Amino acid sequence: MQQRDKLFINGKWIAPHGTGLINVIHSTTEAVMGRIPEGHARDAEDAIQAARAAFDSWSATPPSVRADYIRKIAEGLKARSEELAQLIAGEVGMPIKMARAIQVGGPVYNWAQAAKLLETFVFEEEVGNSLVVREPVGVVAAITPWNYPLNQITLKVAPALAAGCTVVLKPSEVAPLNAFVLAEVIEAAGLPPGVFNLVTGYGPVVGEVLASHPEVDMVSFTGSTRAGKRVSELGAQSVKRVALELGGKSASVILDDADLAAAVKGTVGACFLNSGQTCSAHTRMLVPRARYDEVKAIARKVVEGYTVGDPLLETSRLGPLISAAQKDRVTGYIQRGINEGAELVAGGPEAPEGLDKGFFVKPTVLGNVDPKATVAQEEIFGPVLSIICYDTEEDAVRIANDSIYGLGGGVWSGDEARAIRVARRIRTGQVDINGGPFNMQAPFGGYKQSGNGREAGKYGLEEFLEYKSLQMKKPAA
Repeated sequence: MQQRDKLFINGKWIAPHGTGLINVIHSTTEAVMGRIPEGHARDAEDAIQAARAAFDSWSATPPSVRADYIRKIAEGLKARSEELAQLIAGEVGMPIKMARAIQVGGPVYNWAQAAKLLETFVFEEEVGNSLVVREPVGVVAAITPWNYPLNQITLKVAPALAAGCTVVLKPSEVAPLNAFVLAEVIEAAGLPPGVFNLVTGYGPVVGEVLASHPEVDMVSFTGSTRAGKRVSELGAQSVKRVALELGGKSASVILDDADLAAAVKGTVGACFLNSGQTCSAHTRMLVPRARYDEVKAIARKVVEGYTVGDPLLETSRLGPLISAAQKDRVTGYIQRGINEGAELVAGGPEAPEGLDKGFFVKPTVLGNVDPKATVAQEEIFGPVLSIICYDTEEDAVRIANDSIYGLGGGVWSGDEARAIRVARRIRTGQVDINGGPFNMQAPFGGYKQSGNGREAGKYGLEEFLEYKSLQMKKPAA
């Protein structure tokens, strides 16, 4: 068991102001796998003051020097890859093979990319008689979720540091142990004191201070739409910049000329990744009404291939959910879907056979779901796919857009030009065309109540920069 009793503030591991500890629960065994400090409001304030004091010096550090530090962090994480994969597989429940590739491989890549980006990024340009410069926004509070814990931390902290900002990180208290490893790596890389600070604790205590404090210039938050609204309210009091990556209810639109087997298999995969604990998961599969029976049969067969089990076993394809509360929430939604008239195609609300311990849920497909049903409108955050029938292409676009969210989605068609035409009409931040793979250099973020701002690639770096115009007096002719 990992016992963490100190916070990382101003380049040192220090005891928190309070004495409370938060248990970190193993998603498979339900045992306590670690403990972390329950941070106090004063801890958050100390971290903010450290970040503020470090800002002037760090923001004036040449980009090439910042890149060197960031490169060292990438190398330090890579050296601890297996430790991190095992840790996150325990915390979150993602099967170990995928945890290595996604939960750890993604962050290592993104830290390295942040360093590489600094080699070519243009921080200033002449526009007429003005010198337009890009400057760091200031002190950044990064508040991150539990589902892809290290990667969501990385997509905020790495570009913020690259931009010249200083950072206070509050990771999710549900999956926080990986953040302590990152802090150790940052310490070993020799980052100047106060540039990066780690404070753990609960949102209503630590998070509220970070979102409301007048010395914080920007909050970058990933989490639920409900919590994102609260962050926005608090940030508005000091008119700080707020970037939000929130919930989703993404639609995968399978057009009538699509390769049905590939489309259904791809959609199930995009729904069940990380046991459905993905904000951009394709949880609504829109299919031509005339093909419903075919789709149902394919989906049932695909789901049979999802072996549910211990994520540390190489044979497991679907691990547990993050917590008992999440398990209860997801099984409750499954039962509600059935109660509201959906056909149970695969899975169900009962625990998977032989898995009495751990937060496991059967991978579930609900068929013939009404577009207005609860399971078609609310984010479930579990391995639950709703099949919704449509009559025309116009009907499919309308249903896809009938959501408060707009984060991800997909379009499947035998005609790529048609797929792109439909994708352009879907009000969402990302659309996969015929299963196009995730691109870590493309912008990621949402429309509507899925948030605002973008992460990843150069777009993620730009979020942490301000424009300044220096008007020059041209010499007389």
